[in-house]
Amino acid sequence: MRQYGAEFLGTFWLVLGGCGSAVLAAAFPNVGIGLHGVSLAFGLTVLTMAFAIGHISGCHLNPAVSVGLWAGGRFPANQLLPYIVAQVLGGLAAGAVLYVIASGAPGFDVSKGFASNGYGAHSPGGYSLLAALVTEVVMTMFFLLVILGATDKRAPAGFAPIAIGLALTLIHLISIPVTNTSVNPARSTGVAVFVGDWALGQLWLFWVAPIAGALLGAFAYRTIAGEER
Repeated sequence: MRQYGAEFLGTFWLVLGGCGSAVLAAAFPNVGIGLHGVSLAFGLTVLTMAFAIGHISGCHLNPAVSVGLWAGGRFPANQLLPYIVAQVLGGLAAGAVLYVIASGAPGFDVSKGFASNGYGAHSPGGYSLLAALVTEVVMTMFFLLVILGATDKRAPAGFAPIAIGLALTLIHLISIPVTNTSVNPARSTGVAVFVGDWALGQLWLFWVAPIAGALLGAFAYRTIAGEER
């Protein structure tokens, strides 16, 4: 239960910190943090939580990461579902807290997106379904490649949180214009339920694509890395 609690709190922090930066601070008058700030915020949530709870739960914070670690031989199948449930609940709790905060400002309109992920008319740059699918699959694939490599017993010890946090920052710098960047079904679900409508209608992509990408990443790493000693 300590592991599940850690995953709940860690995912809460990821969604509150990452999506919160997008909703509350990205376009704040005159001093907005913009795309670069939101990208860094997501990376910092993972980096800080990796140091805080990595020794408790492994700091997955993401159903796709849990699936990828399982496929990579790093995580037991019997813990997969409880981890995913804890992560999704953490994302939903963070979405609720963020909604309460954001709705305290005049003119708040959740229908404007609330940091939800989307494609087509709901992509920040108007990118197509195919473009969104390819982006989410490829970005999650390389995220898992970095995670598995940085946490390999043969890798330099103690630096994994930095590599993983910076990888997530880079992923956001690349893909925010395409999908608003998911690579994490719990992050997508945590805000989509408050938007409803199109956000829930497109949510399937942000479960299917990250999980497919995670499986590809696990396969790729096991292919190039061989067995850990």
